[in-house]
Amino acid sequence: MLFRRVAGPDGGEIRARIHQTPGPRWFGPDRPIRTVHGDASMFIGGVSALLLQSLHPLAMAAVDAHSGFRGDPWGRLQRTSAFLAVTTYGTASDAQAAVDRVRGIHEGVRGRTREGDPYHAADPRLLDWVHTAETECFLRAHERYGARRLDPAGYDGYAADAATVAEALGAADPPRDRRALADRLEHYRPELRSTPEARAVARFLLLEPPVPLVARPLYGALAANAVNLLPDWARALLRLPRLPLVEDLTVRPAGHLLTRTIRWAMAPTRPSP
Repeated sequence: MLFRRVAGPDGGEIRARIHQTPGPRWFGPDRPIRTVHGDASMFIGGVSALLLQSLHPLAMAAVDAHSGFRGDPWGRLQRTSAFLAVTTYGTASDAQAAVDRVRGIHEGVRGRTREGDPYHAADPRLLDWVHTAETECFLRAHERYGARRLDPAGYDGYAADAATVAEALGAADPPRDRRALADRLEHYRPELRSTPEARAVARFLLLEPPVPLVARPLYGALAANAVNLLPDWARALLRLPRLPLVEDLTVRPAGHLLTRTIRWAMAPTRPSP
């Protein structure tokens, strides 16, 4: 059920096509991006990335006006996961085709914020912000919850791999190692703020998730760990309180248990638990 939610009803066929189609790839089997994007920690990193990305008012205005994520959150997740999968593991031609489709969509996403500031989803600087926030959160999540964690050189390699995809999408000079990633985040901080749209996204992701009631406790653990990954300044902007003792004793252990469970559930052939 989890796999169908994330990958869609045709997820099995899509996965087989991505991995089994012969041809050159953008990333070889030893590249760090394959290790990070193939791990269950991506579930936590993904929610954390959405929260962080929402703090840029131009990016948030574009998402709020054009993405339809509230009406079809699972469809958006399935499209995003398919894009990550094909650019990470698919053939070079399929990866380029996926990038071209996204660039075509971005070209038509234009508008103005409620303050009247113009935005364009194809703006290289805006693409760089989305990429930087996403890469930082995926990296943080894997470093904390990944099954096979990387050394510092490996995480630098992940940033370089992710930058390849970001550059293909049109991002401006994406950071290619962890130090550059931290510097780029700091560079964007003066532009970030808590808008009503950003706070609405936080409420949607954390308090009104589109999951059945029976799955709410599991999702609650995922959401709590996504918040725990955020930098303190981002939590403050989103008005998300910090409870160090509670988070250290309950939230992080729950995150490790959750990612182990997801890792088992999503395996193509599951061993006995």
